[in-house]
Amino acid sequence: MTSSFAGDRAQDLGLLFLRISGALFVLFVHGLPKLLDFKTQLTLIEDPFHMGATLTLCLAIFAEVLCPLFILTGVLARLACLPILFLLLVALLWVHPEWSVEQGQFGWLLIILFTTLLIAGPGRLALTVRLPGALRHA
Repeated sequence: MTSSFAGDRAQDLGLLFLRISGALFVLFVHGLPKLLDFKTQLTLIEDPFHMGATLTLCLAIFAEVLCPLFILTGVLARLACLPILFLLLVALLWVHPEWSVEQGQFGWLLIILFTTLLIAGPGRLALTVRLPGALRHA
């Protein structure tokens, strides 16, 4: 085994770990609670763009349930990072602009994690390696 192969393998394992841990974290901490307690969440969700609580919550569920599932599998992972990043930036910059970096550190760390995946892609240990052309790189 050459050192280049070992380095590539380590990079792919690192991206796999980042994808799985980040996606499961967002899914279980944020997404599933919203999905499973939809009615209560309607009364709690902020609506910074005045689209209505139902649409806002549905968009949040899309970003925090469906997108993590895509990231988890590596299918359209880069594209799936965008709604999560948008949601995080809205939460930190519009909904909670009074938060210090310390108060918003969890959100900022998630932005770092999903921006890293957006830049690096899912790695070779993803289902996208079996997709054709442009879909493979999305």
